[in-house]
Amino acid sequence: MHRVLLSLASNSEQKDHLRQAREALARVLVHCSFTKEIWTEAMGNAHGTYLNQLAEADTDMGVEELTQRLKQLEADMGRTPEMKALGVVPIDLDLLQYDTCRYHLHDWDRPYVKRLLTSHL
Repeated sequence: MHRVLLSLASNSEQKDHLRQAREALARVLVHCSFTKEIWTEAMGNAHGTYLNQLAEADTDMGVEELTQRLKQLEADMGRTPEMKALGVVPIDLDLLQYDTCRYHLHDWDRPYVKRLLTSHL
């Protein structure tokens, strides 16, 4: 088994989309635990208010398979390139860490990630 850390975010029907994402992740990962949810303002080219959360879980999937599964879950929840171009993000699921290897390195410096890392997983 591999230990993973994921970032969940939504700027559209945020509470409902994060709930759906938690349920979907619990079906494909093992021993999922989630931080509290926090609201943040959009950064960079994005807009709107985001609801963010972190998840820690175990998986027997490799990095590529897990990443593809996350992208499929995003698509299943309505994320499309057209919506992304409009700045609408029903759900964003990012792999932050797989065992000891970190991904999305710029996200680790974001205040909401640092804050959520200190909350109980």
